Amino acid sequence: QIMATGICRSDDHVITGALVMPFPIILGHEAAGVVESVGQGVTSVKPGDKVVPLFVPQCGECKSCLNTKSNLCHKTDLGTSHGLMPDGTTRFTCKGKAIYHFLGTSTFTEYTVVHESAVAKIDSAAPLEKVCLIGCGFSTGYGAALQTAKVEPGSTCAVFGLGGVGLSAVMGCKAAGAARIIAVDINSNKFAKAKELGATDCINPKDLNKPIHEVLMEMTGGGVDYSFEVIGRTDTMTAALACCHYNYGVSVIVGVPPAAQKITFDPMLLFTGRSWKGSVFGGWKSKDAVPKLVADYMNKKFVLDPLITHTLPWTKINEGFDLLRTGK
Repeated sequence: QIMATGICRSDDHVITGALVMPFPIILGHEAAGVVESVGQGVTSVKPGDKVVPLFVPQCGECKSCLNTKSNLCHKTDLGTSHGLMPDGTTRFTCKGKAIYHFLGTSTFTEYTVVHESAVAKIDSAAPLEKVCLIGCGFSTGYGAALQTAKVEPGSTCAVFGLGGVGLSAVMGCKAAGAARIIAVDINSNKFAKAKELGATDCINPKDLNKPIHEVLMEMTGGGVDYSFEVIGRTDTMTAALACCHYNYGVSVIVGVPPAAQKITFDPMLLFTGRSWKGSVFGGWKSKDAVPKLVADYMNKKFVLDPLITHTLPWTKINEGFDLLRTGK
């Protein structure tokens, strides 16, 4: 039973076609709930357990799960877009017709069915309406800084995009001990919250008369140590790469890249030594990490409240998407 779910830009990408999935589909992938019943052979959760569904599962058996460097389990539906359970079937029907699953989770519903590898049991005292964000947004941004980039104390970072995931990346940079965190967004209304969560500088590219990467290069005396693209646009991905130091800079793509778009860039950007990385779910091995992140939240290691701007009932989900699209 889903008790709380967040709205993420990735859900909207499916509606616009930027992320291609089969229709009709039940979207939603960032949630928390309570186990209502379990199927045969399930041992890691039982009815009554508080849980977080995992859009990146952890089967524990595939090449990715067995490697300490990776977290993208082969059982994920990201990139394959089958819209089905691992056994090739769907558990949703409407008037006798099959409805597809989204990323193995489908949380925009009162009840969903997930595979055992795609759910993590969490602290029974955790507030579900807050820790649902650990199911995607918070973990994705926070982990991009801590796990994927491995931001170092005293370093300089730039974060492009200050939605919930971008703000979580700012929090990750701060937790890692970054000395300077430059937040970039075309919506200046986001700056106050970014500063509250750790940003030291805020820049709106619309206020500049030259490309953002050039401005960042000048501000930092040769480029940032780490940059994060948390929007999902090819032009900002290239700008984020270009703004990091030519020899040791690391740029991480966190926003979902749009379908059918390619990036063209000068290979000299990489030849001189920069690293370009991608990060899904912040690089965390989901089933292992989510209970620990919830425990860290309960122990006040980080805050989630500033990431929650509105709380709406199920019936107003479309209003929630309107708020997302208007940057509110």
